[in-house]
Amino acid sequence: MNRAVQSGGRLPLLQAAWVIARRDFTAILFSRSFIFFLLGPLFPVVVMVMAGGVGAQVQSAAASVDVGVAMQSADVDAMLAAREDLAAQLGGAVPPMVAVARLQPGETYDARTVLENAQGSLAAVVSGSPQAPVLIATEGHVGRWQGMVGMIAEAAQEPAARAYPPVATRVVGTSGASQSSGRLRTAQGAQVMLFLLIMLLAGMVLSNLVEEKGNKIIEILAAAIPMDAVFLGKLFAMLGVSVVGIVVWGATGASVLFAAGQSLSDFANPGVGWPVFLLLFALYFAMGYLLLGSIFLAVGSLATTVREVQTMAMPASMMQIVVFFLASLAVTDRGGWVEAVAIAFPLSSPFTMLARAAMEETLWPHLLALAWQGLWVALFVKAGSTLFRRRVMKSGPRSSGRRGLGRAMAGLFSKGSGGAA
Repeated sequence: MNRAVQSGGRLPLLQAAWVIARRDFTAILFSRSFIFFLLGPLFPVVVMVMAGGVGAQVQSAAASVDVGVAMQSADVDAMLAAREDLAAQLGGAVPPMVAVARLQPGETYDARTVLENAQGSLAAVVSGSPQAPVLIATEGHVGRWQGMVGMIAEAAQEPAARAYPPVATRVVGTSGASQSSGRLRTAQGAQVMLFLLIMLLAGMVLSNLVEEKGNKIIEILAAAIPMDAVFLGKLFAMLGVSVVGIVVWGATGASVLFAAGQSLSDFANPGVGWPVFLLLFALYFAMGYLLLGSIFLAVGSLATTVREVQTMAMPASMMQIVVFFLASLAVTDRGGWVEAVAIAFPLSSPFTMLARAAMEETLWPHLLALAWQGLWVALFVKAGSTLFRRRVMKSGPRSSGRRGLGRAMAGLFSKGSGGAA
């Protein structure tokens, strides 16, 4: 430690990165703003759940429509009995029917006026007789119920002569079609969740970097330790903070599902199985976060204010959306050139490979993909640190006073990390 300080006033790369990571991680984790950051995404989820419940009730109320029957009394009873008979076989496909008028011989019923006056939940009226039924309804309901009303009327003519044979059933656990469609839904859902988490959490590195540039802390760090270590430490510190956030949100979501009586067994089993799939999800999140975070750090090195950060980060965010669409398209082109491009392109590779883990059982491609993504993380960190060094240190060689400041900061870091070394 002392030899590093005496030789050049700088800590070794990995040790300096560990000091930066520990400093940023503890500073953010124990701040009040991080507590509100954790609570922030939970409020939209609560609102969405409440809105979904209200929407389901509204949709149920809107779908509650009746078909009225206006015929002679015996025909009304025959139509209602036939409707109940068919409903026992077809379930919800048969519309509910109610008696709106029991006519006497020669009596008429003005169904058009009743429907146009919008009385209650009446959506259509069947008049005439079972031998010659007339359906009065809007154009959409006519196309929907014409065939069903004909079946009910035909069944109402001779209900005693009609018999439905019992159908024996045998239940299987799954089928090829259901397994394929279930894994596809799992792949798409995992991609969306991975994208949202990366986009939500990767922006933290920008605000942290701009804040330290504004109060000149980053220049002090640049004088004391290698700039690669600053970038590496900040990336992994934010990754650690993101993992804490995901654990909190994941535990909350799992508690909600458990309280609702659901578990992972209720969802389609991924190709590699749930334990390995969750492990790969964590690894691909780490790679995707480090890739995008390194880009955001490079963008932050060019900005001096929060407004500039927002302006310059917009192209990177839009590019990530395009990358996500590429990975989503690759799910439908398994084994094709689109999937190959999405796997090779480093920013879309985590999303594409996560979907592949949900669809297929093979594991060895994931080892190659993780190594490929790790290589690009190293390249992105190196490029970002080089760009930042040029922006901060472009004024020329440091003076002797600055070298003295670097030695002082190195000594401070060595004291602060002495217990961990």
